[in-house]
Amino acid sequence: MNEMSVLNVMKSIVPITRFNKGEASRIFEEVQAGGPKIVMKNNRPACVLMSPEKYESLMEMLSDYILQEEAERRLAGSEETLSQNEVMKSLGITQAELDDVDVEIEE
Repeated sequence: MNEMSVLNVMKSIVPITRFNKGEASRIFEEVQAGGPKIVMKNNRPACVLMSPEKYESLMEMLSDYILQEEAERRLAGSEETLSQNEVMKSLGITQAELDDVDVEIEE
């Protein structure tokens, strides 16, 4: 670990006593300005504070990773593939029925 990353870790540590002293608003401002903070209680990490945007981003990345892993697992276990026409035939769907369906894609 280099000096800079050790320094960044040290700056991200927040003792729980700062909350006990009524500094919560100030700590939350520090999170918004400088990134996540590690709250220490009894010299052990108790929680990590981060912005809602950062949390949402991390959760989306985790969800994407889980979906990718599931897709790769399914592809690895699948020796047989079906064409679109074969799938439609097995489900009793015709192209004309699909042509009549309106699809909206949200951005």
